[in-house]
Amino acid sequence: MFKDFSIQAIVAGLIAAVVGFGSSFAVVIAGLIAVGATIEQASSGMMAAALAMGFAGIVMAMMTRMPIAAAWSTPGAALLVMTGPMEGGFEAAVGAFLVSGALIVLAGYWRTLGRLVAAIPGSIASAMLAGVLMGLCLVPVKAAATVPSAALPVIFVWAIVARFKRLWAVPAAAVAAVIVVVVQGDVIHTDSLWPAPIIITPILTWSAVIGIAVPLFIVTMASQNIPGIAVLKVNGYEPASGPPIVVTGIFSILSAPFGGHAVNLSAIVAALCAGPDAHADPSRRYWAAISMGVFSVALGFMAGLVVAVVQAAPPLLIETVAGLALLGPLAASLKAALDDASAREAAVVTFVVAASGLSILGIGGAFWGLIAGGAILGLKRLGAHP
Repeated sequence: MFKDFSIQAIVAGLIAAVVGFGSSFAVVIAGLIAVGATIEQASSGMMAAALAMGFAGIVMAMMTRMPIAAAWSTPGAALLVMTGPMEGGFEAAVGAFLVSGALIVLAGYWRTLGRLVAAIPGSIASAMLAGVLMGLCLVPVKAAATVPSAALPVIFVWAIVARFKRLWAVPAAAVAAVIVVVVQGDVIHTDSLWPAPIIITPILTWSAVIGIAVPLFIVTMASQNIPGIAVLKVNGYEPASGPPIVVTGIFSILSAPFGGHAVNLSAIVAALCAGPDAHADPSRRYWAAISMGVFSVALGFMAGLVVAVVQAAPPLLIETVAGLALLGPLAASLKAALDDASAREAAVVTFVVAASGLSILGIGGAFWGLIAGGAILGLKRLGAHP
């Protein structure tokens, strides 16, 4: 194995880890806090998710000798922001994280469940994801009007860097947010920069299982795990889809009691590890995924520092970074949702319901968006085949 080691692959893994962490940590923090985590629990959850994705990536790459990288579920964290507090508080959310992880493991072992998820019309799944992302993507606009002195510099940096290197735009915006916090004289408490793992006793409630676990499972599978396999295939690899998905589900379960929400196959930065930038020889690129895993673990121990900055930041500033990070996924989701003309009306219904903030019986709009869009699509197809 060590004969395949290369500096090029290590650098590619470092870049992938930094970009992945820097472009989505704000979404993860916002999501955990939205479903009831205290700032200490959010720090623990962020660290747990980072460690889980790091070790999952290392395990998968070493087992398969393929550049199979893991990431935390950024769309899943955005789902948590839209869902908000549940009956039972953060303990109920943690119970839902465990159920979601178990479903991911089951989908890896039991192909029928995986096929059922894949059978959800792409337009409906994409529309649900777009509705989930929409709320956070509106925050930069609101922040520009509410706290312009803090938000506008961050948005400006994001726009300028995106013009030249889109991959680094969100990490640059995150750095700009830290600079804004320091320049404005906000106090960053340095007494607890080392994150402390906190065990949260999970509880199971039907509202959390249906409102968080099921949508989190679907979003993670449809927008991360399935595309993650596709990215590998595009780059010439043919992994068995089941075992990697099982590994991500196991590490999701292991991180959940500490507040971690979900781990999945990397889709957003996977190309950095699987493409030629990692190494000219495809058989040696798996070291990029190993490297990404190691650096993800190291970044996990920065959770305390990150949360300290979040505590000091002006209102809406961190969510502004999160919203900027999700503009690309929102655009991709909207395009995928509307591509199929025959399902366009159902996709729009799904999007509107998912984005509405609707809550019935304590269950958020993402689930009801799937139900509403699926019903519209079913009625249309029923009418087309009398």
